[in-house]
Amino acid sequence: MRRRLVISALTAAMCASTLAGTATSASAAPKAVDCRKVKCVALTFDDGPVADTKRLLKTLGDRNVKVTFYLVGQNVQRNPSIAKAAAKAGHQLGNHSWDHADLTKLSAAKISSQFSRTDTAIRQATGLKPSTIRAPYGAHNAAVRKAAARPLVHWSIDTLDWKYRDTARLVRTVTTQSRPGDIVLMHDIHKTTVNAVPGIISGLKSRGFHLVTVDQLFAPAKLPAGKVTYDNRKAYKP
Repeated sequence: MRRRLVISALTAAMCASTLAGTATSASAAPKAVDCRKVKCVALTFDDGPVADTKRLLKTLGDRNVKVTFYLVGQNVQRNPSIAKAAAKAGHQLGNHSWDHADLTKLSAAKISSQFSRTDTAIRQATGLKPSTIRAPYGAHNAAVRKAAARPLVHWSIDTLDWKYRDTARLVRTVTTQSRPGDIVLMHDIHKTTVNAVPGIISGLKSRGFHLVTVDQLFAPAKLPAGKVTYDNRKAYKP
């Protein structure tokens, strides 16, 4: 009898562990949001991952917010564990080239290499291939669009956080300028930007916004390859 009780206890513990793991995985996945019916904004962060990205991930996790990271390949190679943590937390990962070059000044072969090397680094770190690309500086031409072979997602709000490095200004810019369907450009390589994220989240939520990934913003539609997209304001139908 005692042996049966021990086995039953072990079985119960294993089941509890399995259920806990399932709950963790479920909470990491972005929630289903219909941005045609509710106010959505996609927060995006470029140029990482860097050491301070870990602090950003904690902030986002504490507030159960999912965002999109446009990753630079060489930074993924330097910080694979941070890229993996972002993916595990349910954030969307995008390709932002290998070393942030102006792709319009490169040959077709070099443009392809910028994207493929970054894809490889992200896949090795996370097991995922990015579904979208963001061209550095937003610079694109026919050769860039062809080499991408995926949607190029840019932005409708440029916060200029790289220029001003002002946390209060950044919070004010995002919370007051955002409209349903906007894609907000920020950079997690700047401490002042990471510092601003709690205020941005609070400000947008107080205005009734749902904070979503790029893929969520456009769901259920799929962006066509080679198309350059800046926002999804047309989808919102109050």
